[in-house]
Amino acid sequence: MIWPLTGYSIGWIPAWVAIAALVVEVVIRLVAIGVIPGGRRPSTAMAWLLGVFLVPVVALPLFAVLGTNRLSRRRQELQREINEELAELLAGTDDGDLVLAHSRRLRATVDMNRRLGAFPVHLGNDLTLISDYEETFRWMVEAIDSAESYVHMLFYMVSDDPDYAGPVWDALDRATERGVAVRVLYDHVGTAQVRGYRALRRRLDGSDIEFSPSLPLRVTRWRPSRPDLRNHRKILVVDGRQALTGSTNLIEPHYRRRSAIRMGRRWVELNVVGTGPMVTSLDLVFASDWYMETSDDLRDVVRAEIDPARHELTGSPVQVLPSGPGFPDENNLRLFNDLIYRAVDRVAICTPYFVPDDSLLYSVTSAVKRGVDVTLMICQKADQVMIHHAQQSYLEELLEAGVRILRYPAPDVLHSKFVLVDRDLLAIGSSNMDMRSFSQNGEVTLMVLDPEVVRATDEVLADYASRSDELDLARWRARPWYEKYLDNAFRLLSGLL
Repeated sequence: MIWPLTGYSIGWIPAWVAIAALVVEVVIRLVAIGVIPGGRRPSTAMAWLLGVFLVPVVALPLFAVLGTNRLSRRRQELQREINEELAELLAGTDDGDLVLAHSRRLRATVDMNRRLGAFPVHLGNDLTLISDYEETFRWMVEAIDSAESYVHMLFYMVSDDPDYAGPVWDALDRATERGVAVRVLYDHVGTAQVRGYRALRRRLDGSDIEFSPSLPLRVTRWRPSRPDLRNHRKILVVDGRQALTGSTNLIEPHYRRRSAIRMGRRWVELNVVGTGPMVTSLDLVFASDWYMETSDDLRDVVRAEIDPARHELTGSPVQVLPSGPGFPDENNLRLFNDLIYRAVDRVAICTPYFVPDDSLLYSVTSAVKRGVDVTLMICQKADQVMIHHAQQSYLEELLEAGVRILRYPAPDVLHSKFVLVDRDLLAIGSSNMDMRSFSQNGEVTLMVLDPEVVRATDEVLADYASRSDELDLARWRARPWYEKYLDNAFRLLSGLL
């Protein structure tokens, strides 16, 4: 018994007080066993129960604040309304019959994605990958300078550094001077932690840019939703004609962290830019988030018409899948699992954080047992200590199953996020492979059905691999005992990270 006063009487403390405390302790534990597992994956429930049983004074208040992945009731209702309107708006625009007649299996995946996130698959997209950090920001500046009507921008983390984000803000200011409507969303917590946030707010307050923090943390009043739910999406749309999404935040490659500058750590990113109907889908995701925060309806701004002659279009078939706490079915996790179970020849996963739930762990190891070549590309050292150790706890069983694990060298952070399946399918976007990205973060993923784009991504992966070391099972088992201890301890808490 670890609660104060339980099971004994100390000096002046009456026996009945100790007995009452013992009864309260037993009741709380019994209630926790019957309440906490409800609606939660077993690993998350076990982590909370472990905390309640070991350090209840800390765990119970935390559970009251962080124990649910739900948005506030108002936001849940708004998201349901938005999803229903999107499904109605995009009805009859699906190109699946044109591109998937040969594959009932993949057609089922596309249908699942549409039921989960409302967006159909569309032909007519022209996509380009950008793996160079500087080139990504040059593209953003050039795209914004070409804007004639509007610019929509959403990033998890933004800054006002002079060499990267600064020129983008300058381009946005030039756009407003031309009469272009500029709307910017940024995640409140993700951006508020960046050095120079107050200066950024002063710049925005003094500009003609319309902006709003996403999922703002309000400490002055009760907010009946989990406060660390975050909008982790990365989207830039210009005039409804061209768009960017991927892993990059609007920040310089050291993420304005003094420690990263000292050690020479840079974030390595991969983004996709393009034209075609996928721009409309990304624009609608932005418009949904904008409405959620500002109540400003952009349906007359966003061009939601899809070319009725799409059967004549070539280009990449693309389906956009939003996910997050506004979608109760963990859309991105379901997509990743479905694609991995679909794989016949190979699966390649690139992610900064691989902290799977049981379903993802089983899909990856089952693929190996089917004879699929599975490669996992991760960081040698993640930028977050708890996630780093939680991730390491899974590597031995993955190696034992036959997964090839490559680790991008420290101190850099390989922040690119994509999954390659066989030689014709790519899933790329903002989502990590961890439970936070599956249930607590708003994410957006593109599913691309194009061998040419897959080949281009393979070239990026080959470049990463040329810089990486392959993990050896015997060498991994020989790591120090205290590392194994930390790995296993943080694995227990991985459902809460």
